[in-house]
Amino acid sequence: MAIQETDYLIIGAGAVGLAFADALLDEDPDCHITFVDKHAKPGGHWNDAYSFVALHQPSAFYGVNSLAFPGEQIDEHGPNKGLYALASGTEVSAYFEKVMNLRLLPSGRVAYHRLAEFKGRDADGTARITGVLSGAETTIRVRRKLVDATFYQTSVPSTHKRAFAVDEGVRVVAPGELPELWKAPATIPQSFVILGGGKTAMDVGVWLIEAGVDPSRIHWVRPRDSWLNNRKYVQPGEDFIEPVIENQIAHLEAIRTSQTGEEVFEHLGAGGYMLRIDPQVTPEMFHYAVISEGEIALLRRIEQVIRKGRVTRIAQGNLHFGEVLHPVPTDALFIDCTARAVPFSTQDNAGPQFRGDTIVLQPVTVPLVTLSAALTAFLEAHWDDDATKNQLARSAPLTDTPGTYPYAFMMNLMNRGTWSQTPEIAAWLAKSRLDPTGPTITRMIAAGDPRLAVLGGFREAVKAAMPDVIRLGMAAKALHETPPSPTN
Repeated sequence: MAIQETDYLIIGAGAVGLAFADALLDEDPDCHITFVDKHAKPGGHWNDAYSFVALHQPSAFYGVNSLAFPGEQIDEHGPNKGLYALASGTEVSAYFEKVMNLRLLPSGRVAYHRLAEFKGRDADGTARITGVLSGAETTIRVRRKLVDATFYQTSVPSTHKRAFAVDEGVRVVAPGELPELWKAPATIPQSFVILGGGKTAMDVGVWLIEAGVDPSRIHWVRPRDSWLNNRKYVQPGEDFIEPVIENQIAHLEAIRTSQTGEEVFEHLGAGGYMLRIDPQVTPEMFHYAVISEGEIALLRRIEQVIRKGRVTRIAQGNLHFGEVLHPVPTDALFIDCTARAVPFSTQDNAGPQFRGDTIVLQPVTVPLVTLSAALTAFLEAHWDDDATKNQLARSAPLTDTPGTYPYAFMMNLMNRGTWSQTPEIAAWLAKSRLDPTGPTITRMIAAGDPRLAVLGGFREAVKAAMPDVIRLGMAAKALHETPPSPTN
């Protein structure tokens, strides 16, 4: 049995683990890092995603600090016109392969065990991994820390387990199978039924319409509607700094004048900062998805929306919602978009990031998970004790409802306040490509750009709203941490 040594053993070679390792290599030039991951390639869930998936945030602040995405430009056509182009799933996967093969491995300080599974640690702290295909076991002595990069437990349609029954003869596919329908023209259905209310389902709806499917042929099971970030307020660079800051001021003003998280979203929706597909339906969830107004316009063309809860069984010509039946065309193709990308409820492993000989990577600025991981690596390299590091970057929750959102907003604002008052962190953020505004504002200050006048309004808005941020945030924290009742 082979025995190896490393300073940091990272479980998971997805976006979060790679961002942590990339930053740590720069900040700690003496450390050695080892990855263990079940996939055959780096990139985590991107290896399993449907073929037409794309980043819904700009790639300018996604990935790792040391490497920018290639070819970032403004879209000149389509529903994202006028905004930065979205990197395709293929581009994201290629990017992470480049990070591993051209950045991390050539450093000589990184080892990568692909197609391998972490099996735990022995009493003496050594870790055991097993090859997925070979079954061979390797023992790794971890000199410093185990880094758990699996907290997010991302689930995609091609790998998740369905929570509903499917009768024999009913066609149910994952979104990734849709582009293959052309190979069997005789089996192309006349009707499509989208199952799920999240961003994947929205991507499928847009894809079908752009592929030429008449919206009248599409049925959509939406158990819950969602609030969505308006993409025009989530853009990088100098040309967008004013709407970006305007959006933040709007959030602060909405919190200052609201009694609940739900009311916050109503204010933001009225201002166009948050979007919803159906203006007549009040959304019950918020998963931090980002969408353009053009995509919303396309999705509103789908009028056959089914709101009867979650599907329990699919039969020929019928959807079952418990005891309730809803008829659908007998030849319908069902598209399963019910996988939850991230388990937003309070996770079993939640808590401080730094735990002695273990680091559990979690968001410290929601929803920027790669910036959170890179910043955590910076703290690991420059501060010694866990208490200080955990205070500098307190874990922020991935909440999933309007009612609990103010908790995450409060934690983001509190962490940002701490970082702005910690010179080392402030200097690091000013040059981190993963920070949506840090480098942009630094460049604009150096150039004396007059557009930065909006920052004065932001500072005043923070000062005025902070008591209400805490008031609403603490109430939302109580909601977030309340265990669900058995009937939920």
